[in-house]
Amino acid sequence: MNQLEQLRAFTTVVADTGDIGSLAEFAPTDTTTNPSLLLQAAQKPAYAHLLDDALGFGARVDAGARDDAIMDKLAVNFGREILALIPGRVSTEVDARLSFDTGATIARAERLIALYEDAGIGRERVLIKIASTWEGIRAAAELERRGIHCNLTLLFSFAQAAACAEAGVTLISPFVGRILDWYRKHEGRDAYPAAEDPGVRSVTRIYNYFKRNGYRTQIMGASFRNSDEIRALAGCDLLTIAPALMAELAAASAPLQRMLDPRTAMELGEAKAAPTEAAFRWQMNEDAMATEKLAEGIRKFAEDTQKLQAFLHRRAGE
Repeated sequence: MNQLEQLRAFTTVVADTGDIGSLAEFAPTDTTTNPSLLLQAAQKPAYAHLLDDALGFGARVDAGARDDAIMDKLAVNFGREILALIPGRVSTEVDARLSFDTGATIARAERLIALYEDAGIGRERVLIKIASTWEGIRAAAELERRGIHCNLTLLFSFAQAAACAEAGVTLISPFVGRILDWYRKHEGRDAYPAAEDPGVRSVTRIYNYFKRNGYRTQIMGASFRNSDEIRALAGCDLLTIAPALMAELAAASAPLQRMLDPRTAMELGEAKAAPTEAAFRWQMNEDAMATEKLAEGIRKFAEDTQKLQAFLHRRAGE
């Protein structure tokens, strides 16, 4: 078996893409999208019908709510197309500009789920992606109580992970590569061995903590910079991988060792710690990397959301 096939023996492989055409080649179980990926996909002629359908939907909505309605419908249109090709779930993101508004995040998530259900897709096949701010985590806790499953994204710290686990969210997405980016810049290093990679070490610590303490929240490593990071996290619950890195794994045939395992986590994991809001905010304040990358990620997703909206306005002839 190639390494992608070996990886599937103990990790659920998720496609990190908005490109529907790449799904047939790599056959992932789940797929995750974000505003940046949708912006790239929306500009491809093959998906013009999804844009036009969303614009038509928005034309029937009051002008003040039109932009948000079009964006939500477009995200669901892509999600529906993706779900026709995979057996599992798709992650669909709430507008990053709502990252500090618990109530608005809940309302937007419920609207996305309603659009999916109107399209004949059950909520069990959808994960709502929300930024891992304190407000986002609180929104996710309430949504989970309402039967809406959440994927907490832009996660860079142990504090964020611990708070998500206590909130009972379905899934977290630690951003391995973006953690590495920060340390490369601030420590002046070009590369790290996989075992010393700061992103790999962060996910390993979170995995061991979750498994030792019996949390049901799953961990999906994300945002990889190289295939060595993926190999170093073999055994993680899920890994979301860009098509180019899937192809690299599929071309490799060396034996792939499982690196994360619930049995060893029982020995290596830390004791349970349930952070209060004050403790969460202090721990984030003390973690410059997590604070900077969270803020940067929210700004980038918000910027790409605005670019996508502008693109749709031009398509509509506005």
